[in-house]
Amino acid sequence: MTDLLASSPVRLAPMASFTNSAFRAVAVQCGSGFTTHEELDAEALLAGSASIDQATSIEAGGAVAMQLLGGRAETLVPAALRLVEAGAAIIDLNMGCPVPKIVGKGKGAALMRDVPATARLLTALRGALDGVPLTIKIRGGWDESQPNSVEVARMAEDVGVDAITVHPRTRAQRFGGRAPWDVIADVVAAVDIPVTGNGDVTSMAEARRMMAATGCASVMIGRAALGRPWVFDEGYEALDDAGRAGYEACVVTHHLELIEELFAPREALIQAKKHLARYAAGRRGASTFRAELFRQATIEAASAVFARAIESARPRGLLVR
Repeated sequence: MTDLLASSPVRLAPMASFTNSAFRAVAVQCGSGFTTHEELDAEALLAGSASIDQATSIEAGGAVAMQLLGGRAETLVPAALRLVEAGAAIIDLNMGCPVPKIVGKGKGAALMRDVPATARLLTALRGALDGVPLTIKIRGGWDESQPNSVEVARMAEDVGVDAITVHPRTRAQRFGGRAPWDVIADVVAAVDIPVTGNGDVTSMAEARRMMAATGCASVMIGRAALGRPWVFDEGYEALDDAGRAGYEACVVTHHLELIEELFAPREALIQAKKHLARYAAGRRGASTFRAELFRQATIEAASAVFARAIESARPRGLLVR
């Protein structure tokens, strides 16, 4: 686990409905380390209403972590074993999702509220996952009155968790305000297992600053990578405008090719529109473009709209920064 983190210190974070196999592959090709499958609800997976979207053959080394969502060992353990059978290199438990419908069911960030109960759950997972790394992703705490990330991290280390990712905002803060990186530093100081930092990192330079400021072993980039997977490529920043335009065009074209290859036509069109909208975000005329984009009936038509939008935005530069 430590070697894997060291060899890929900056990587794509799992994001529901976005980090499917096509986007994970693009991120890896742009420089991301091993990636994490978007969260899978353990109960839905066992019931057959959630499926694994996996394409390890097109990702670096075939290393894919799979993230589970759940609050009971009775479902999490068999779900984790099913993911291992499917080829998961790492099992990650989501203990940070702040969405009310998730925490209301005792999942996600709700697991940080009852530390003894979560310790029993993690112990069950650790015992079942013979030789497979077990990691968790946590937040700074439930709310400002319960900043218990250090307590949770120490408990996780004690029960055999191999690594921890810390998003330092509390569940109550969700994604508001600046992420307090000192929370990550506190967790790093409290445990001996590797810690990954996450929160408000929008470039490789900021990732290096987070690692220097907190001592974390690696960094996850989430929202800043949507529509900008080249955020993982330090060489991108050194390009001039023409070079960046060419780079971006190649990435978008390849991403669309992967979408068409990996998804059925209806889902491919949905995915193409969703990601093209992200690629256009921040550019002049993006709101008008989105309306036209979502009216298109084929990927080819959507791509043509995107190309026109990019061309019309180019006189004022590429991305609005």
